This record gives sequence, structure tokens and C-alpha cells, in this order.
Amino acid sequence: MDQAEQLRNVIKQKNQHNIGNARVITITSGKGGVGKSNMAVNLALWFRKMGQRVIILDADFGLANVEVMFGTVPEYNLSDLIFGGKSIREIITKGPMDIGFISGGSGIVGLNNLSAEQITYLVHSLSLLNDLCDVLIIDTGAGVSDAVLEFVLASPEVIVVTTPEPSSLTDSYSLLKALYKSPKFIRNGTNIHLVANKVTSEAEGMAVYDKMVSVVDKFLNGTLHYLGMIPSDPVLEKAVRNQKIVSQSAPGARATKAFEIIAQNLLTGDDGNRYRWGITQMFNQFIHK
Repeated sequence: MDQAEQLRNVIKQKNQHNIGNARVITITSGKGGVGKSNMAVNLALWFRKMGQRVIILDADFGLANVEVMFGTVPEYNLSDLIFGGKSIREIITKGPMDIGFISGGSGIVGLNNLSAEQITYLVHSLSLLNDLCDVLIIDTGAGVSDAVLEFVLASPEVIVVTTPEPSSLTDSYSLLKALYKSPKFIRNGTNIHLVANKVTSEAEGMAVYDKMVSVVDKFLNGTLHYLGMIPSDPVLEKAVRNQKIVSQSAPGARATKAFEIIAQNLLTGDDGNRYRWGITQMFNQFIHK
């Protein structure tokens, strides 16, 4: 039995005992500055209000947008789990409304260079999140880097955040093209949503979606689901400047209501059950190169 088969057997055994799987949602974008991390923290807040236990994994190495918006500096990160002997509970920092937060740190960069023992320990540790949360939100870096693609390719449910700007649409398409062209992409096991951010109206949000879905269908033979839109809102812009979460600091804002609607769409839609892989299954994908 080779090393890869041994690792697969370890994960298979853990999956058999993984009856209640947490939902995994990965949020990504083709370029920076389109509101990806803002989406992650606001959805987390609304999920908590809806009774869900939530943990965010900040896989946007080097920017730490989530911890800035939470106003907290984590004591430990994923590297301390892999290399420092810390437990998964020890590296979870608590944010607003008891939202859990894991900083990726340099551990994100080295995921593909781990030893067999480190991979086994990592997958075992991450599988424990099934008991600690109902929803795991992964906030990736922006663009089409290898690190971003690894997370998106392994995710059962992906939210692509874009804006009406031509450059944002082009970069979003480049990300989706890289996803669909990858031999590791599980076409029938991945649900891809689109959120139109910084739009003036529902009509403009739908127009953004129509542009994206037409090229995805025509050139990639793929599908894209419209999840909703976030309006251009000076209240949201002010909250971002002040490093606040608009859904918490301005409950009456238009953007706050939009985040609530998107969270409701995710929790009440039927796609969640169809694509409900567990956390262990997702990180298993990192083993198969």
C-alpha cells in the first residue's frame, strides 16, 4: 500500500464517522478591492443571527482583512497548528457575536508541500471543525494564483464576487476559466454563485450576471447561479473606512438588507443540501495533485 493510499484510507475512516458535516462556502474574486472579505464577514454575521455557528478561515495570505474588520489580532494561525503543535481549538480567535476566526498565516502557502504525517494531522484537525461550526466560510486571496485555485477547486460551494467594472468582469471570467479548464474541477459537485457588488440597482445586478453567465455558458459550457447584489451604499463605504461591519454598525442600511437577503438565499435554497460535502472531504482534495 503506497503513501497516498494510506492517506486516503485515513480520511475515508474519518468520513465514515462524520455524520453531521458543516457546510463549506468559499468566497473568491478575480481581482482585489471588489468586497470579497466584506462579503465574508457580513454573511458570517447574518448566519449567526439565523442561529448558525460560524467559523471563517482567512486564506487571503498577507492582507488579514478579516482580522482588521473584526478588530482583533489572532494569537495563533494555521502554521501554529501544522508546525507548532497547537490544537484546532487553540488557533480559533473569537470575533463579534462569537464568530470563530482562523488566520491562515504562512500555513496556507505551504499546504501543497506538507509531509504525509503533517497532512494526516491537518485533515484530522480540520475535521474537528464539523463539531465546532455549522458553516465554514473560506475567504481566499484575489486573482488566479495557485493558492486561490486550490481552495476554489476543492470547494463544494463557491461565491464569486464581482462589480460592473469591465476589468472586474474580465478578471472574474479569467478565474472561472481557470477553474473550468482545470482537470481537478468537479463540475457536477461544485455550485458556483455570483454576487454583483457596488451596483446601482437590482437591474444592474442582473445585467452583471447576464453578462457573466452568457460567456460562461458559451465558452466554458458551464453554469453560474445568481445569488444577489450589494448596492453602492455610502453607509457601507463609511463602515469599511472605519473598519466596521455594516450589518452590525448600521442595521438599517441598504447594504445590510442586501447581505441579509443573500444569507437567507444561501440557507433556504435547496443547493445547500445538494452540495453539502464535509470539511474533511474538502481538504482531502489537497492530497490529490
